[in-house]
Parts: sequence; structure tokens; C-alpha cells
Amino acid sequence: MKAMRKAQTMVEYIIIVCLIAVSLIAVFTYLSRAIAKKTAGATESLSSEEGQKAKSAAESISEDTIKKLGE
Repeated sequence: MKAMRKAQTMVEYIIIVCLIAVSLIAVFTYLSRAIAKKTAGATESLSSEEGQKAKSAAESISEDTIKKLGE
């Protein structure tokens, strides 16, 4: 009985970790364009030429691009 309880606890932890991972992926997908723009702004502070490249790359981000990252 004790072994079954430990296995059940381990499965519960795995389910919780999976739910957290899926939630984080959803949040990062939703916020990816905003994060890219902030990063581009910081890059522009360091180098205006590279910052412009980063800004144009951030503008070209679409949901399709993000969905294809896992492929």
C-alpha cells in the first residue's frame, strides 16, 4: 500500500509540472511580441543599427511563427 501511495504522489507531481509547463508556454506565446519589442528597445539602446534590425524582426512575429517553433 505504501508503494502505491508514493506512485500516486509522483503522478500528481508530474501532472502539476505539466500543467505549469503548458501554462507558461501559453503565456509566452501570448506575450511573445511584447517581449520581443522590449528586447529590441534594449538592443537599440546599445546599438541603433542592431536595434533597428531587432525591431523589424519583432514586428514580423506572428502567431504562425510561434506555432511553428515546435516543429
